[in-house]
Amino acid sequence: MDKVALVTGAGRGIGLATARRFLAEGWRVALLDIDAALLEAAVAGLALPDRTLALACDVADAAAVSAALRRAAARFGRLDALVNNAGTAVFKPLLETTPEEWNRVLAVNLTGPFLTTQAAAPVMAEGGGGAVVNVTSISGLRASTLRVAYGTSKAALAHLTKQQAVELAALGIRVNAVAPGPVETAMAKAVHTPEIRRDYHDAIPLARYGLEEELAEAIFFLCSDRASYLTGQEIAVDGGFDAAGIGLPTLRQARRNR
Repeated sequence: MDKVALVTGAGRGIGLATARRFLAEGWRVALLDIDAALLEAAVAGLALPDRTLALACDVADAAAVSAALRRAAARFGRLDALVNNAGTAVFKPLLETTPEEWNRVLAVNLTGPFLTTQAAAPVMAEGGGGAVVNVTSISGLRASTLRVAYGTSKAALAHLTKQQAVELAALGIRVNAVAPGPVETAMAKAVHTPEIRRDYHDAIPLARYGLEEELAEAIFFLCSDRASYLTGQEIAVDGGFDAAGIGLPTLRQARRNR
């Protein structure tokens, strides 16, 4: 029987690219997103009604998550992979971030993956196991301005990944994370000014933004049998951004000018 994946935040961006990657390998995919209209358009664009399922759901709503997982299990009969990609962000200074904004970011980015994994694990276990991939962020690995809620939520998600990996291994479930650096998403194109893009290019050894498809490739690998002995790991898919140290742009520029 064809394997089944559930991808959250699948209406666009990395989530939709990941859904496409699974479909290209013959998997069936449940796409979950809070924006019902966006989700329906994405699923319609995939044009594979027999192999896709749209689930409109807020990942921070425990009852809605449980209901969505029941629908996916009823439709496909199994679950082999869960990709916790849904996320939200508030880019404001620490002293200006409201308690409501803080709570919402942590509810989606941290509580969401806790709830979805908790609901998905029994379904996976019934089929002999599976894989979970949590999408964290480079902002959870290195601090930056305007990311107090977002960065903290992603750092906590990295630890949740390890906790899940340790506890779910007995059920045959592997849990890993990918930490994207700057990626060419619609949001990045809308909010990153030319000056910001230059700053990122200078700080990233590969000197470019990542592609949604490159993140999808890493996610799919971690869900595949090729990663059968990988669990509890966070892989930065960031062009070397996290590895780069102070002064690297200057040194790299000097090397180019030789």
